[in-house]
Amino acid sequence: MSAILNHRITGEGAPLILLHGLFGAQENLGAIARQFHTQWQVHALDLRNHGSSFHTDTMDYPSMVGDVLAYMDAQGIDKACLLGHSMGGKVAMQVALQAPERVEKLIVADIAPVTYKAGHDAILEGMKQVDLTGVRSRRDADKQLAEFVEAAGVRQFLLMNLERIPNEKQSKDGPVYRWRLNLKAIDACYANLAAAPEAGSPYMGPVLFLKGADSAYIQDKHREEINRLFPKAKVRIIEGTGHWLHAEKTDTFVALCQQFLKGQDGG
Repeated sequence: MSAILNHRITGEGAPLILLHGLFGAQENLGAIARQFHTQWQVHALDLRNHGSSFHTDTMDYPSMVGDVLAYMDAQGIDKACLLGHSMGGKVAMQVALQAPERVEKLIVADIAPVTYKAGHDAILEGMKQVDLTGVRSRRDADKQLAEFVEAAGVRQFLLMNLERIPNEKQSKDGPVYRWRLNLKAIDACYANLAAAPEAGSPYMGPVLFLKGADSAYIQDKHREEINRLFPKAKVRIIEGTGHWLHAEKTDTFVALCQQFLKGQDGG
């Protein structure tokens, strides 16, 4: 397997690394990447076991940090700004805590540095139960997945991971589609992904937490831990949004990030 994460680089300027969430891929942050790349060199990454990056049985935050640092080394990036959503936010936090000298500024979108209760059981079970041998279109897979995941928008997001097997790799009467992500490893390592980032010393650089007003991922009870690990953290709330705040209010999200990255909000 390749040790370097799959990626897409756009724009010129100081490096800004984008890290997607669980079940996602770098394409999920495409809308904000397109707005950032006019002023930044944007590096959108597929994290391990996601997108087109390598598959491995190991999946925890220290290992994923190793992947990001290896990518930075391969690109000759000594220091970068990091922006991570959900699981990608935890990876970004872990990078800052583990290798603070590599992080200029940190943006964390709708996740806190805490351990969460399992919240994806239905999704994982539904994806595992999809019988790929009978899937000839995304609609076929959607019908099966709907038995476990009610929200059509969530199913649409998950089905972005369904890819057609190249004709030369298909077997007679075998599946036409496969999951692009490593579902087995994600399922087996889920407890690691729900866990809080590991911390020795706090990260003393500037940090912006962005919370969707309608999301419960960042709560008042989490503020103490946020302040303990990130003493210079600011929390901004985007009204009228849930967990997918970067997609629901892209312009507001990007504007807050730009102000922070440029130091226009005191950051």
